[in-house]
Amino acid sequence: MINKIKASTSEKILFVFLILLIIFSFSFVFIIKNKCLFIENIDPKKINFKNPNNIVVMNIECGNVIIELMPEMSPNSVKRFKYFIKKGSYNGSTFYRVVKDTLVQAGDLEFGNIENINYYKVGSGRSMLGNLNSELNDNYQFIEGTVALARGDEFNTEDSEFFIILKNIPLYTGEYTPVGKVIYGLDALKKIKAGNKSEYVLRPDYINYFKLLR
Repeated sequence: MINKIKASTSEKILFVFLILLIIFSFSFVFIIKNKCLFIENIDPKKINFKNPNNIVVMNIECGNVIIELMPEMSPNSVKRFKYFIKKGSYNGSTFYRVVKDTLVQAGDLEFGNIENINYYKVGSGRSMLGNLNSELNDNYQFIEGTVALARGDEFNTEDSEFFIILKNIPLYTGEYTPVGKVIYGLDALKKIKAGNKSEYVLRPDYINYFKLLR
């Protein structure tokens, strides 16, 4: 007859400790890999907007980003921006340029779509509509959440690309055309993948869809 060996108190404590350690390790890995875990996804249908015609919804990996457009400030630029949104042109557009905790940029319709991104040319693509004249405003403050059209080195070269700033950048006032501001979803934007050593991102995050609220 084989005698049962009873575990000592210290062995029982060690066993429980190891079990807890394994559970903690798995939980930690899950949290690290799931970057969107603590991000609230806002449903725009549950919000009563003052001017819903100026509201657009951009859906990304971590949820909805709700933007209020400013046609009274940049009428031609907002018209162009809404045109691309309505057509679905931004769906699949990558955030190919990301400056961590500073800005995210997307909207290259020629070379920046997730299905056919060209890493050598992304950022230089153009739309079929051509350049827009800059609509600058020296009184508008570029605060966290501002959405603006990107341009080349010269003014009056805006087209389809846009960027969103993740912190206040006063130096951008009078330099770029503002088209809107993020009113919900900044936390989701801050989770967009950044590059390791460069502003340009390999295998970037992208826009699932971009739509007008109405």
